[in-house]
This record gives sequence, structure tokens and C-alpha cells, in this order.
Amino acid sequence: MSEKKLTKQTAIVTGANSGIGEGVALALGEAGANVVVNYVINPDAANDVVQKIRAFGSEAVAIQADVSKEDQVINMFQQTIQQFGTVDILVNNAGLQRDAKFHEMTLAQWQYVIDINLTGQFLCAREAIREFLRRGIVPERSIACGKIICMSSVHQIIPWAGHANYASSKGGIKMLMQTIAQEYGHQKIRVNSICPGAIKTPINKTAWDTPQAYNSLMELIPYNRIGVPEDIGKLAVFLASDDSDYITGASIFIDGGMTLFEGFATGG
Repeated sequence: MSEKKLTKQTAIVTGANSGIGEGVALALGEAGANVVVNYVINPDAANDVVQKIRAFGSEAVAIQADVSKEDQVINMFQQTIQQFGTVDILVNNAGLQRDAKFHEMTLAQWQYVIDINLTGQFLCAREAIREFLRRGIVPERSIACGKIICMSSVHQIIPWAGHANYASSKGGIKMLMQTIAQEYGHQKIRVNSICPGAIKTPINKTAWDTPQAYNSLMELIPYNRIGVPEDIGKLAVFLASDDSDYITGASIFIDGGMTLFEGFATGG
């Protein structure tokens, strides 16, 4: 049984009914947090995550909200505060891809990815900070006034042909995270980013579900394995806990060494 480092704290995890978001929600729940499992579609999957968290002895609830819609984000935070009293942790995880060659990318494809991946993080972080400032520090729960974890990507620093909208959104997340970490650090609000590399989730199944695809992927990863959502969950628990109290404004890469540019391992 894992240590209950987040007991009495409440976390919102956006896009938490599958993939990385599910892995993070489960890890936070196992660490003792109450968890809001945010979703847009597939409520059955969200409720399955809720039941798994409750099996750990933590409380959980599923709340539907599109993070790109201001009124829905505000409502999600209001429901959370009504249910649990406050919010201590936000994991800005919701994100998606709409891939196209740049000269063929439509404005709708560009805007949709920016709206979810970047504007969604802005809206959720803004509501979280408003609640942190309203509540103040509660020392028996955490040294910090509040914790925000932004889900970014190795593609905040690695260009990605055919994915200009996605890479741009992740580069924007980097500066958003650093700016609000700088702006609110003196009020003991910590803001950091997790930057995953290749993680085994349904969204990227074509990259790992055949031996040929998997072997091709391993050419990019020095550690020679694909990540799993549990890897991200463990890091999220650390960043949400007081164990990481002196860490803010950091982008933490969890990528098996992908950002070491494995293609140059033999001299380039």
C-alpha cells in the first residue's frame, strides 16, 4: 500500500477518464486525495475511474466539463468546492491532437488544439489560483497554498513535423507555467510541468501496437521501453506533495531519454 501523502487534499484532474489522466487520477487517489475525474465524453469510463479510486479508500466524483469553455470550467470548480470544500491540487492534463501537414492544416484544426491544450490550461489554472488565494494556506494539509501540475510534452522543446498545432500548444504551456509560477511563488503557489515522451495510451496506439512500430519507436528512446501512465502518476504524486516543496517553475521530462536525441548516439 502506498504512503498517503495527499490525505485530506482535493485534486481536479482534467481529461481523467483514460490514458495519462486516468493514471494520474488513480495515483493521487491511492495517495489519499479526493479526486475529481473530469471528462467530456464516455461517462462510463469516468465512473470506472471513480470506483477504482474509492477502492483505495479515497473519495472521488466524475464531473463533465469541456476545459475550453469558460462557463463549464467555472461550474466544475464550483461543484468541486461544494462537494469537498476547496481545491488543493490541479492537474491540467486534458489535451488532444489534430494532425496535418502545415500547408494543409485548417484554421479549425489549429484553433481546436490551441483551445483545448492551451486555453483550457489557462482557464483551469486561473480558477485554481483564485480558489488558492481565497482559501490561503492550511498547514495541516500542505505547506503550499496550492499546487498546479501542467501536462506538457517533450514537444515543448522538440519540433514535430506534421503537428505544428500540438507542438505550439505545448511550447505555450511552458511559458504559461513559468509565468504563473513566477507571479504567484511569493504566495506559496507551486506550478510545474510534467513533460512525457512516448507513453502507452490509446491516443498513440499506432506507435506501439505492432512489433515493427514498437521497434521503430525504440530508435528514439535510449532507455529502450515505452512509458506507461503509472510512470506519470508517480511523478504527479511527488509534485503534488510536500516532498517537492522547493520545486516550482520546473519542466520535468519523463521520457526514457527521448530528449537526449538518440539518433546522435552513434556520432550523428
